[in-house]
Amino acid sequence: MLILLLLLGTPAAAEQVVAGLSQTRVSITANFDGSEILVFGAVKREAPPPDGPPLGVIITVTGPPAPVNVRKKSRVFGIWVNTEAVEIDAAPRYYAIATTAPLFDILSHTEDLRHRISIPQGIRSVGAPPEISDAARFSEALIRLREASGHYRVDAGDVGLTDETLFQADFDLPANLTEGNYTVRIFLTRGREVIDHQTTLIDVRKVGLEWFLYTLAHERPLVYGMLALALALVAGWGASAAFRFIRT
Repeated sequence: MLILLLLLGTPAAAEQVVAGLSQTRVSITANFDGSEILVFGAVKREAPPPDGPPLGVIITVTGPPAPVNVRKKSRVFGIWVNTEAVEIDAAPRYYAIATTAPLFDILSHTEDLRHRISIPQGIRSVGAPPEISDAARFSEALIRLREASGHYRVDAGDVGLTDETLFQADFDLPANLTEGNYTVRIFLTRGREVIDHQTTLIDVRKVGLEWFLYTLAHERPLVYGMLALALALVAGWGASAAFRFIRT
């Protein structure tokens, strides 16, 4: 009864986010060249927008996290070799952020730590080797590499906001997507504080021939190898027969 009374006595958020996606499933086929996701929604409120700081909207799309080794190369006797390495426990394969304004103009660092919104906060790295004193530089290097490849990005101003009520943003997913659940988070902020948020998922899966070959290679590697060898033999024999036919 006490818990029920506390729940009933808790006031609802003055502003709540209600959002949707143009698609919640992405199918990776043999000719897949990327996809576009539209995130749209509205702010639900019982009264007109309050006076004071403007409303901010932050949308993140995060791919499945995975461990990754980051190595540092150094010149030893005139040859570049790997001299140090740090294993990052979990780094998203894809991380895109779209906002209505520069991220830290509408979000405090405290709220960033609490909700893990910015890209550095989305990477988990603990327990670096004791001989490496600058482990943070390895995470920074990973971010730079994935920003250069387009897998990490922050697009300030890419969220369109109308009358502090309606919002939308487009996200371009690259062609080399990794399978898994992609997390979409929408945050509403005022005065750099998060006032409400919502989370939903996008299911990214291989289908058709792509799914068959991937499953065969990982679950039946011997059969996959024999099939690949047989196809190579047939292709070689076919090319040889065609060449002999042309010559005659």
